[in-house]
Amino acid sequence: MRRALDTLYLWSGYAAAVFLVAIAATVVAQIVGRFFGVAVDSTESAGFSMAAATFLGLAHTFKQGAHIRVNLLIGLSKGRVRQGVELWTIGFMFAAMAYFTYWAGDLVYYSYVFHEISPGLLAVPFWIPRSAMAVGSFILTVALLDEFVRVLSGATPSYEANAETVLGNTPSDAGAPAGGS
Repeated sequence: MRRALDTLYLWSGYAAAVFLVAIAATVVAQIVGRFFGVAVDSTESAGFSMAAATFLGLAHTFKQGAHIRVNLLIGLSKGRVRQGVELWTIGFMFAAMAYFTYWAGDLVYYSYVFHEISPGLLAVPFWIPRSAMAVGSFILTVALLDEFVRVLSGATPSYEANAETVLGNTPSDAGAPAGGS
C-alpha cells in the first residue's frame, strides 16, 4: 500500500510538471507566432494548465515537505503534545480538503451535465480542465489521510522527514553548521 500511495503522489507531481511545460510551450508559441505575424491566443490553455499544475502538484509537494509551513507552535511542542498538534492540523486540513474535493467533483459533474463551454476561442468543455482540480484535490485528501494515519502510528511526518531547509540541511540538522562538520 505504501508503494502504491507514494507512486500516486509522484505521478501526480509528474503530471503537474507536464502542465508547467505546457505553459512554457504556449508562451514559446506566442513568441514564435509574433515573429511570423501570427496571433496565438493561449490565455485559456495557459490558465487551464496553471490550474492543473497547481492542484496536481499539491499532494507531491505536501509529502515532500515543500509547502510553506509556519511551525512555530509545533516547533515549541514536544512528545505527545506535538503529536496532538500535528494530528489536529492534519485532521483539520483533511476535513477542509474533503469538503473542497466534494464540491470540486460536484462542479465537474454539473459542468458536464449542463455542457458548459469556455468562452474563449478554444471552446473547451469546462468539465475537462475542472477535472484536474477535482483529481488533484482528491489526491491531496488521500495524502492528508495517509499522513494522519502515519502520525497517529507515532512515525515522523513525511513532510518533516523529506523536507530540506534553504541551506540544504534537513530540519533535524538545522542547528548544525551548513558545511557539515
